Amino acid sequence: MRLLVIEDEVKLARVLQRRLNEAGFAADAVETAADGAEAIANFPYDAVILDLGLPDGDGMTLLREERQAGNPVPILVLTARDAVEDRVAGLNTGADDYLVKPFAMSELVARIKALLRRPGGALGTVLTAANIELDTIGRDIRVAGQIVHLPRQEIAILEQLMRRAGRVVPRAVLEEKLYGMDEEPESNTIPVHVHRLRKRLEDAGATGEIHTVRGIGYILMENGG
Repeated sequence: MRLLVIEDEVKLARVLQRRLNEAGFAADAVETAADGAEAIANFPYDAVILDLGLPDGDGMTLLREERQAGNPVPILVLTARDAVEDRVAGLNTGADDYLVKPFAMSELVARIKALLRRPGGALGTVLTAANIELDTIGRDIRVAGQIVHLPRQEIAILEQLMRRAGRVVPRAVLEEKLYGMDEEPESNTIPVHVHRLRKRLEDAGATGEIHTVRGIGYILMENGG
């Protein structure tokens, strides 16, 4: 899942980006409202973390513009403004949640996951395909009931394949979900991850197989499907 952090405190933005990546997300970070609006317009984010005090304007304006444009992306406002009136204004403008600085990183991650678990959000609870189960909250993988340990990138690929089990997932979709806008994956990065994931699932006795659709992407199907 891909997140966008709009935060002008560079040090904080980098910490957020790193910690969100460690939590299993692919996170981008920008410092201005203009860059935030451009990023939202060009990339399929699952959620946005928005600071209000930005150098080129109030983040509340960006929030209002996105909602007026009909953009339903979950937006969590992250700000030092702790007055009740500020919180009410943010929520009334269209924020899905409001977290005041300073904050605990664990709480931010928990709140983002809660937003993504809402009806229509990017997170289900447990995905199932063949004898494979993926807990999208705990990021645990089970094959025939047994825990299988996978690297973050392979979990992210498996999640996309399981969410679209039986349908082809274009390689571009996997790249968008795995990498930030500042990262340029090498041409063989996704195939390498898929190859390793396929081998780990086979070794674990998975009854779901990852097939390559040449020139397009990948599909997860039950053996014999």
